[in-house]
Amino acid sequence: MPDNFPILSFIAFSPLIGVLILMFLPKTQGGWIKTTAIVVTLIPLLLSGWLYSLFNPGLEGMQFKEELPWIHVPLNKETQGLSQLTSFFFEFNYAMAVDGISLPLVFLTALVATMAALASVNIKKRWKSYFILFLLLETGMLGVFMSQDLFLFFVFFELTLIPMFFLVGIWGFKDRERAANKFLIYNGIGSAIMLIAFLILVSTAGFSQTVHDNGVSIHYSGSLNVIMENLFQNADAYVNQGDLEGNPFFLSETMKWSLFLMLLVAFGIKLPVFPFHTWMLKVHTEAPPAVVMIHSGILLKMGAYGLIRFGVLLFPQQAMQWATVLAMLGVINILYGAVLAFVQREFRLVLAYSSISHMGIVLLGIAAFNTIGLQGAVFQLISHGLISALMFLIVGSIYERTHTTRLDELGGLAKSVPFISGILLVAGMASLGLPGLSGFISEFLAFLGLFETQKIMTAIGALGIILTAVYVLRGVLAITYGPFGSELPQMRDARLIEAIPMITLVAFIVVLGIYPSILSDPLHQTVSSFNQFIHSVAKMGG
Repeated sequence: MPDNFPILSFIAFSPLIGVLILMFLPKTQGGWIKTTAIVVTLIPLLLSGWLYSLFNPGLEGMQFKEELPWIHVPLNKETQGLSQLTSFFFEFNYAMAVDGISLPLVFLTALVATMAALASVNIKKRWKSYFILFLLLETGMLGVFMSQDLFLFFVFFELTLIPMFFLVGIWGFKDRERAANKFLIYNGIGSAIMLIAFLILVSTAGFSQTVHDNGVSIHYSGSLNVIMENLFQNADAYVNQGDLEGNPFFLSETMKWSLFLMLLVAFGIKLPVFPFHTWMLKVHTEAPPAVVMIHSGILLKMGAYGLIRFGVLLFPQQAMQWATVLAMLGVINILYGAVLAFVQREFRLVLAYSSISHMGIVLLGIAAFNTIGLQGAVFQLISHGLISALMFLIVGSIYERTHTTRLDELGGLAKSVPFISGILLVAGMASLGLPGLSGFISEFLAFLGLFETQKIMTAIGALGIILTAVYVLRGVLAITYGPFGSELPQMRDARLIEAIPMITLVAFIVVLGIYPSILSDPLHQTVSSFNQFIHSVAKMGG
């Protein structure tokens, strides 16, 4: 790759090329609009694949760093001491980079976005507005996983809310407005809590001081590197000197706990963690299947990523002290989601509760606080992203043909649509953790990691695996081999534009299941460094 080539920026903002083109296309040209949007999503997919091949798994820390001055806000020098400063300001930079955790999430985002764009050909109205919002949403998601500045992360995070609100509220099903409003209210509250936590971090640990020939400059930064350095290096230097009250980086234990809990709630809403899950059920059942592919496959992962990147890494001592609580929340998610998925008659609700259950496995992996567990958590994010996207892709195909996804109204589809039914069976086997597929690797690593530290929680959580097999097989068999629905019309099997994303997602699920090194190689060094850092900070008492 040429030196100084901003590949991350190209990946993040390439969907905007499609936005610009679509703005000049007549809204009546549905074919051109759909083709343009699909082709444009291939750009970040190809670039992220190139990025994956260029990534050096043997290096620690961030790679492909990009940083430029962005926002400079002068502050008032209201006190006598501040009046002596040459400059006093807030500074937020455009800073992007990837490591072994964010890299696979970037590729997953680009892949699922392309598959969802192909699935969006079934959209019946306002194609131009739909795909403009779709591409804006992709830009926001890509930016979230690459941002290295708290304010930049928040901007990209918020950028995903507005397009998603309209995509659900305009193109959803009967109760779409309520689902969109509930989505916005819950996620808006989570974003507000996150913003408050970020502002506190910036105004304390974001402190930097520069001595010039003509004076002293002080500024507050949103840089994640600066904040971590101040929290775990400069702060210790001040404490060792006995200057606790004058320590500009000092956060009391109470404030650290408050910030950790705020971030846990903020990202727990997005994940979602019980009991902050009800909004997600409405979105899964009312949003168009192509949009739910994005929501379940990517947006939920933003919550887990934020929890790891900000909640655990910035407050490792607090996170480790709450390891049992995190494990309990994970077990609750697993069992609660699995039990309620089993009693649902609407297949979309089965998948919604399944997502809650599978996100509980992510919490178990985090709660292990060891390399294997954290690897399992990230594996689960990628695996579930692929499987859930595939599931809702199939849901969209079935709904287009039958206009229903109720289990008691479907049945016998294996005879009329054998290809779609076969893909559904593969997706179901991956979801319940069949060896040789990606679901098995992720669940095995997460439970193995937790077993080292919390054997009882592991045993209780493992019951969810049995329940998962029950509700997945119940749903899949009811659709494919149950009694044929008397009201169902004659159907044709998957068209080419449906078969391509189905085969692609199945291929990645199988490859990740039989060759997990494709993910573990770039992931291992980063997770090992994270685990070593977390334990070293916790051992020193924060």
